[in-house]
Amino acid sequence: MNVAIPIFDRFTALDAVGPYEVLSRLPGAAVHFIAAEPGPKRTENDMLTIVAEETLDDLPDPEVIVVPGGFGTRALMHDEQMLDWLRRAHARSQWTTSVCTGSLLLAAGGILDGLEATTHWLVLDVLSAYGVTPVSDRRVVEQGKIITAAGVSSGIDMALMLAAKIAGDGIAQAIQLGIEYDPQPPFDSGSTLKAPGQIVDLVRERASQLA
Repeated sequence: MNVAIPIFDRFTALDAVGPYEVLSRLPGAAVHFIAAEPGPKRTENDMLTIVAEETLDDLPDPEVIVVPGGFGTRALMHDEQMLDWLRRAHARSQWTTSVCTGSLLLAAGGILDGLEATTHWLVLDVLSAYGVTPVSDRRVVEQGKIITAAGVSSGIDMALMLAAKIAGDGIAQAIQLGIEYDPQPPFDSGSTLKAPGQIVDLVRERASQLA
């Protein structure tokens, strides 16, 4: 089973690496980091590089697509090479998924037309502009073979859900235990429904500086 994770400059590391860590542990899975052009791709904070060893054309029909997010998605929303690959690959995939603002690329490609989907809370309104119903109160939204995850860390939740659908609950639970994914955060501020107003404002400010 081929899992394709298209990467690009200014992607968010955990958006790609979280699902990779889960899905790479599925029996028979081969995870591929691909890009329009092979080579190193830098994360949005310019602190980490992941190398895409294959091109989009090298993997036209993966069984699973995982589109990560990051500030680099904004330019790709108008990149026909990426959007056309997503449309063609989605037509043949078993599962098409996204993490964080990766869903904006699916929306821009017309893949989410008329569906519910989620993304990072800062850009939920962008989904509406593409005819998508944004969901703000679920970390993972399933619509047929399309699964979208909210911001960054929710990609791990999405990947575990997907692992269960592909290989069964037992395998998914074994993967969860293997990576010791047992979240016990020191703060309860992981969503806008829980975080204090000043923290929400701080995140908005920092995001505007990175954009």
